[in-house]
Amino acid sequence: MRDIMGMMGKVKEMQAKMEKMQAEIAALEVDGTSGGGLVTVRLDGKGQMKSLKIDPSLFKEDDVEILEDLIVAAHKDAKDKAEAVQAEKTRELTAGLPIPPGMKLPF
Repeated sequence: MRDIMGMMGKVKEMQAKMEKMQAEIAALEVDGTSGGGLVTVRLDGKGQMKSLKIDPSLFKEDDVEILEDLIVAAHKDAKDKAEAVQAEKTRELTAGLPIPPGMKLPF
């Protein structure tokens, strides 16, 4: 019975840490760039776009497709960075727990 109480305490502790981590990730902002810095996208920790900056040199009628591709690439870059930070924070939080590799938290 004592082990169960100890385990319940650890579960509550883990839950509090998980909530704190989720709040940190939600407050996170990352920038993604493409075209050598010509396009910059800022995302929050949930993947929502917060801002978009485009170098004025790209505003040419015949460069619209290039601009569209650069925006998509910058968004992907920022999203990948946010996911990497989230994965690292999750790894730190769950260090030592027997969680299968590749399992994403929170559930």
